[in-house]
Amino acid sequence: MQTFNVKGMTCEHCRRAVIQAIQSRDSDARVDVDLEAGVVQVEGGLDEAAIREAIEEEGYQVQ
Repeated sequence: MQTFNVKGMTCEHCRRAVIQAIQSRDSDARVDVDLEAGVVQVEGGLDEAAIREAIEEEGYQVQ
C-alpha cells in the first residue's frame, strides 16, 4: 500500500475526484481518502509516479 499526503482536499467532491482519477488508470485499485488527515492510500498496480500524476491532474498538491 502506498500513502500520499495531499493538500487541497476538503469535501466529498474532492474524495470522489481523487478516487476516480486513480481508478481511471487502474480500475482494480483500492483507494482510501482521509479528508481530515489529508492522506490518500492506494493499493493496486500503479507506481508512485502514476498515482502522483493522477492526483495532481485533479488540481491537488502531493507532498
